[in-house]
Amino acid sequence: MKGVWMVEAATASAWYEIVREVLKRHDVKLVTYVPDNVLRPLIEAVEADPFFQAFACTREEEAVGINTGAWMGGVRSMLLMQTSGFATLPNVLASLAVPFQIPVLMMVSERGTLGEFNIGQSLVARTMRPVLEALAIEHHTMTRLDEAEFILDRSLVQAFATMAPVCFILSPLLTGGKVFSK
Repeated sequence: MKGVWMVEAATASAWYEIVREVLKRHDVKLVTYVPDNVLRPLIEAVEADPFFQAFACTREEEAVGINTGAWMGGVRSMLLMQTSGFATLPNVLASLAVPFQIPVLMMVSERGTLGEFNIGQSLVARTMRPVLEALAIEHHTMTRLDEAEFILDRSLVQAFATMAPVCFILSPLLTGGKVFSK
């Protein structure tokens, strides 16, 4: 039996609609991002929704700093980025978010796999999960639309309850990934 909390997102048909509805349910009002084509539908959805305050950052570390300050001010937030942007974050996560128990929410559009042409993206894709594990940061690779709401909902509950970061890795199997010209 589905609970009332699942009704809104259950009617959503696309991954980004599910994400938007789950963020709203958990009162995540601030969305910072570094522009990315795969994340564009989600970015456009939160920018169009008056519930959210969304804006672009120049670097991922800047967004973590903004989101950390927002948390200290009582505002929940999420950072959207692509795989290569994650490569800039280990220091700020290890020196700020993890030791000070700040639930930094991260969503990463996965590059570096399934037909990737850019060797830099491939290298970062191979190191992202081991870095998250080394920092003891909960992470989930989301591949299926029918599991997206459950993974997001339960992981946000856990992140806020345990005061710990969480990272959602959006597989091209879920998002369709970046389309490359031949």
